[in-house]
Amino acid sequence: MDPVTSGILIVVALFVLMAIGTPIAFALGGVSLAALVLDRGMGELTYFGETFFGNIASFGFVAIPMFILMGAAVASSPTGRDLYRSLDLWLGRMPGGLAISNIGACSIFAALSGSSPATSAAIGKLGIPEMRKRGYPDGVAAGCIAAGGTLGILIPPSVTMIVYGISTETSIGRLFIAGALPGLMLAGLFMAWTLIACKLSGGYGNPLADAAASAKENVEGNLKALVRVLPFILVVTAILFALYGGVATPSEAAGAGAFLCLALAIIVYRMWQVKPLKTILRDALSESVMIMLIIAAAEVFAFALSSLFVTQTVAGGIADLEVNRWVLMGIINVFLLVAGFFLPPVAVIVMAAPILMPIILAANFDPYWFAVVLTINLEIGLITPPVGLNLFIIKGIAPDIALRDILLGSLPYALCMVLGIVLLCFFPGIATWLPDLIIDS
Repeated sequence: MDPVTSGILIVVALFVLMAIGTPIAFALGGVSLAALVLDRGMGELTYFGETFFGNIASFGFVAIPMFILMGAAVASSPTGRDLYRSLDLWLGRMPGGLAISNIGACSIFAALSGSSPATSAAIGKLGIPEMRKRGYPDGVAAGCIAAGGTLGILIPPSVTMIVYGISTETSIGRLFIAGALPGLMLAGLFMAWTLIACKLSGGYGNPLADAAASAKENVEGNLKALVRVLPFILVVTAILFALYGGVATPSEAAGAGAFLCLALAIIVYRMWQVKPLKTILRDALSESVMIMLIIAAAEVFAFALSSLFVTQTVAGGIADLEVNRWVLMGIINVFLLVAGFFLPPVAVIVMAAPILMPIILAANFDPYWFAVVLTINLEIGLITPPVGLNLFIIKGIAPDIALRDILLGSLPYALCMVLGIVLLCFFPGIATWLPDLIIDS
């Protein structure tokens, strides 16, 4: 069977399984296993197991459960309440202020972990319940976290940028710098849409403010809450320093952050009993297993498509076209967008980047600018079906929010990313100015 036909059948089978309610990890793994066995026989079962467990055995993935544990320690203690009370001191009167601050938190965690799943899980565990408590629409609460989590593959240090650098033999340091300003630009676009969405929905209620006897008492309470939260803020600052100072890797920093946040939750809020600690560890374990299953199954799905030469065939077809360079870039963007709908970012980069790089250079596009455009395309795939990893992470965190509401709340942020790509096309200096300034000067 030719690769194109195989790819169509695989996609249709995946859609059918997901349409009947099959969990995403089992749908991805089941379709991949069936495709490999039908094409190559039962011997592929050996490679299935090796791929499934081998890819998640990487030390880099340690950051995911560690940041989930860090988020669980904060969310399962009164830290979440105090954090949002202290944020209200500055953003409480702004419609959507709490959601905007969550996007800012996602940007910070993205810089810490370089992982979108870790960012969505850590911030979502804390932010979604509190936003819903404050009266935010479910779509806004879920959508801003799902979108903010995608910044994890763009804002340095980024795992996908490392993979891109290795696959295309480009400078990883320059790639990191190239992603910084576009990452801040996307965060700004997300914040702007969040403000608009909250105004359209009539703002939000603030039960804590309504319950206070006076504005003075509100300020006093918020300041006291800020004092309790400050140690956690210092931990985040220390982790940032450790990462950018080269003191620790993301996984090491995540482990230290998880330990310190757990210790602070015990000391600051006197959580000495076994029951709350058991709840924190149980929640962190449950979410970690769910996320790692999805990642492992997505890697197997990518392996199946690669083994059947589906992605390579599509990318090769693009290389054979003879059109204007911007038309070519539009076709490449569509290809990356569609590939991101079904494959994890790392898989798309490993399979497609080496094929696309000669085309990009021949068309006189900057490879570092293209790395940013490629990454934003793959970010869109993280919040769009059928794979939409961040959507399912949010669903795992807030199972009572309908997947439809999560998707509809995330789609406007996907349009913000499309706008970001358009801005990069008109103003490529957004990605190239800073590395040229720092490295070439």
